[in-house]
Amino acid sequence: MPYRVDLRNATDDALDRLVELGAIDAGRSDDGGIAALMPDSVAPEHVARSLGIDGFAVSPATGRDAGSVWILSPRPIRVGRIRIVPAHIEAEPDALRLIDAGVFGTGLHPTTALCLEALDEAVSTVRPDAVLDVGTGSGVLALAALMLGVPRAVGVDIDDEALCVAAENARLNAMSERLALGRGGPDTVSGTWPLVLANVLAAPLIEMGPTLVRRLGHHGQLVLSGIPTSVEQNVGEAYCRLGMQRVRTTSRAGWVALVMRASW
Repeated sequence: MPYRVDLRNATDDALDRLVELGAIDAGRSDDGGIAALMPDSVAPEHVARSLGIDGFAVSPATGRDAGSVWILSPRPIRVGRIRIVPAHIEAEPDALRLIDAGVFGTGLHPTTALCLEALDEAVSTVRPDAVLDVGTGSGVLALAALMLGVPRAVGVDIDDEALCVAAENARLNAMSERLALGRGGPDTVSGTWPLVLANVLAAPLIEMGPTLVRRLGHHGQLVLSGIPTSVEQNVGEAYCRLGMQRVRTTSRAGWVALVMRASW
């Protein structure tokens, strides 16, 4: 697991050296020193020898997106028309603000970025009147849909902490009345939806496939992500057997998102 080092009164040469050693993230800290996240393959003793110093603080690193993304602190990002800004930073009115939490959905993970791009494209053609977000995590996809003009969204998740974070993010963005949250999977909601988003893992996607497609209305669109490139074909074929038609496939950093349309 990565760890954090903090150096006081360090020079830019030290920052460069940390990067050369393989720092996952590095930069100036608020007190003027240098902070870096180091991989566990580089021992603190090796860092000390390389920098030629003895004293620096070592502490556990904090992972985001359920420990799959390692950064010193959240930072503003843009994916398509969506700008995501940490809650503690002043932001323009049309930015989506998110609290710093460990649950999945910061926008930094490739699977989330792929979903945001697909969502942006989907609502720019024919804007749906509602979105269902399965495995909502921080609520980032559902909230992004609302930011893009979708009137209402429903997010479901099996993680109570995620639902608490999603509720806080909805409150922070003044969207609590437009986002409904519920515990469970797609079998816990009823009715059909013009657009369904599911950024989970490949195995659950295949397992919940029959229920997910029942949530789609006439020619509804389904965005699936969290799929490693190696199993893209398995997931795609599972949904084609359920009557879904592949619209497009996008990929990034070993991950794939499938956009599919109901044939009914």
